[in-house]
Amino acid sequence: MTVLSDRPWLANYADGVPHEIPLPDGSLYDLVAASIAEYPSSVALEFFGRETTYAELGEQIERAAEGLRLLGVQKGDRVALVLPNCAQHVAAFYAVLRLGAIVVEHNPLYTPRELRHQFEDHGATVVIAWNNVVATLQDFPADVAVETIISVDVTHSMPFRTRVLLRLPIAKARESRNALTTNVSGTIVWEELLKSAPIDAHIVRPEAEDLALIQYTSGTTGSPKGAMLTHLNLLTNAAQARAWVPAVPRGSSVVYAVLPMFHAYGLTLCLTFAMSMGARLVLFPKFDPDLVLAVIKKHPATFLPAVPPIYERLTAAAAAAGVSLKGIEIAISGAMPLSATVVEPWEERTGGTLVEGYGLSETSPILIANPVGPTRRAGTVGLALPNTELRVVDPENPTIDRAQGEQGELIVRGPQVFSGYWGKLDETAEVFVPTSDEGKDWFRTGDIVTVDLDGFVTIVDRIKELIITGGFNVAPSEVEEALRQHASIADAAVVGMPSEHNGEDVVAAVVLTKGATLDEKAVRDFVRTNLAAYKVPKSVVSVEELPKSLIGKVLRRQVREELIAER
Repeated sequence: MTVLSDRPWLANYADGVPHEIPLPDGSLYDLVAASIAEYPSSVALEFFGRETTYAELGEQIERAAEGLRLLGVQKGDRVALVLPNCAQHVAAFYAVLRLGAIVVEHNPLYTPRELRHQFEDHGATVVIAWNNVVATLQDFPADVAVETIISVDVTHSMPFRTRVLLRLPIAKARESRNALTTNVSGTIVWEELLKSAPIDAHIVRPEAEDLALIQYTSGTTGSPKGAMLTHLNLLTNAAQARAWVPAVPRGSSVVYAVLPMFHAYGLTLCLTFAMSMGARLVLFPKFDPDLVLAVIKKHPATFLPAVPPIYERLTAAAAAAGVSLKGIEIAISGAMPLSATVVEPWEERTGGTLVEGYGLSETSPILIANPVGPTRRAGTVGLALPNTELRVVDPENPTIDRAQGEQGELIVRGPQVFSGYWGKLDETAEVFVPTSDEGKDWFRTGDIVTVDLDGFVTIVDRIKELIITGGFNVAPSEVEEALRQHASIADAAVVGMPSEHNGEDVVAAVVLTKGATLDEKAVRDFVRTNLAAYKVPKSVVSVEELPKSLIGKVLRRQVREELIAER
């Protein structure tokens, strides 16, 4: 059935990483409850210096769960969270899950239109929201049935001194105390939930197969869809992450949440993995190098999940400020390619290891990662995690396997793979390939990859972002990498533009380095020295900045739309 049935990647696992892990049982609430029982006096959360112990977090979760129950939230109900990284976010996430209800995560910086689209899709009637977005939720039309809004003032989980120091920027955002009062009018304040008694221990907890989370995809290939993830999906992925880094100690690790926890990557490695390790989770509402360096001076992270731009900025900021990054033992990068120009200075300054991984919202999200050890392989995203199976198939006919080393679509299966999209049976059917054995169906990732003889996976590009010009396929990421080697180009996005004769033309939008001017012919000639002629951009356009997601991924679809609009 598959050229990868012998799982060649297993021979290259780092020391101590098992080939298989036992599937966890219970629920995500049990995961955090175990750490609360084992490390009650240890710090679970730190937010602007304010510490919350595991025992205190447990009490907040139980009281908030009871408050939600008294509001009518029951098993299977959807509860929307619209929150930045903050202590309340962690407590709210587990309180909803304690009831067997379903968390729906949202980006609090989304536009009203983006938020409304998601609420129309999932239909949650109870929302726990940052007070800065309450007015947006209250302005939804009547056909979006938001009935109960629990408003959260994130400054209430900061130390008093920090709240005073932040008074001016907060005032700018809110205009006045009266404006804040208006924003939360008609809502239930989060602190009111915490006045409830702890939930009765006899209230039934969710089970492994129950739906835990609706995680919306980024929408880079179309309208966002809600991936349905069970407790088992998320528990397994946290367990796979623990197995992958056996050197990370329980009960004494420090994890920095610089990634947004409403994103699949930040959710798993911060909200679930870190809590399952009894770690100190340091919460940052957004990535700010100065803020991170201030915390590093007190207690550096021992485990840091992030994206390449964060590692670049933090390395540069530490060098400029003379702050040591020693002690950050393991860093995991995802969401976009990781180059040696990021890895080498990072590892030199930290003395630790920076490796790349790969996953999708639909896979909880981690599928593949480089070993944290001497077998890691630069330029690849690594090896399949324990309990994860891979195939490389013909994108036009995914029942046909590609030969070893050939490019093809990556399809996967494993206990971390989702069950489908919320309310979208047809879209769900499109992304699964029925199996000929007794296992789960195979999920189509939509990514073109190669897998070498040792099982290391290299991402070539997204199927839907491949450019077809004159009958040839062009991977945008390959052209972008060539463009970034030019001395005048700081960043680039490559897209396919409609062409009368070629199907699509390769077009590049580039951000120039400071003080540079665009010499389009020189840039095209430069690329031609590195790539085949059909891959060379037909035109190169200078832009001030590229549209990016909150975690720094360039939104090629938006670049293409903007270039078409300017024609």
